[in-house]
Amino acid sequence: MVPVLIDIFLSRSDNFGYLVHDVATGRTAAIDAPDAKAIKEALNRRGWRLTDLFITHHHTDHVEGIPALKREYGVRVVGPEAEQSKILGLDELVSASDTVSLGETDFLIIETPGHTLGHIVYYEPAGRHLFSGDALFSLGVGRMFEGKPGPMWSGLEELRGLPDDTLVYPGHEYTAANAAFALSVDPRNSALNIRAGEVKRQVESGRFTIPVTLGMEKAANPFLRADQPALAKAMGYAADSAPEKVFAALRKAKDDFK
Repeated sequence: MVPVLIDIFLSRSDNFGYLVHDVATGRTAAIDAPDAKAIKEALNRRGWRLTDLFITHHHTDHVEGIPALKREYGVRVVGPEAEQSKILGLDELVSASDTVSLGETDFLIIETPGHTLGHIVYYEPAGRHLFSGDALFSLGVGRMFEGKPGPMWSGLEELRGLPDDTLVYPGHEYTAANAAFALSVDPRNSALNIRAGEVKRQVESGRFTIPVTLGMEKAANPFLRADQPALAKAMGYAADSAPEKVFAALRKAKDDFK
């Protein structure tokens, strides 16, 4: 039996919404709460009842639906301990290496500071599902609004250490724009060119560009390759430059990319 079913839908303008349904017990979690209406519509389509919210970070477009969903469903809200003062309605606080259970399905908490200081992701080892919020996108990463390059790179290194067949479910549909930037700094990367072509076909046919395997991201996402000489060279640094320095330069280049 498949331990979990995952429903993917768009929310707001470009947020991905996710419902994770534990088949054995019927418990259902939404990953973040960008918009209560979109989550309720997805629940109704599936015939599932919401029991949990798993929150990755405090930004409005990831938490705005919490009050309405908590009122209607009486859900348990799980979120980062480091951001408890910024997220109203948290019931359970988690931090690095904690485990959160959804029925018979367990999720490992990994801290990924940078986009926000307390950002966390939810990794389900049995099924190899990674809900990465705004820490890791397909072919990109989140803007470094609060953190520093060193800790953000360290968090991404931890994600990079997960198995290649892990499926990545990010917080936003930014893949086409990320592909354009990635090709500008790493144009000879064959995996990136294959992925960029796939993304173009997916967008043209109206399909989502996710989930994507972490193995593909390791090969194609420039931000996960900041310790590679080719990316150091692309940023104008020596081949043996510190990866956090290269990562910071990549993030700045993406911020300025038109």
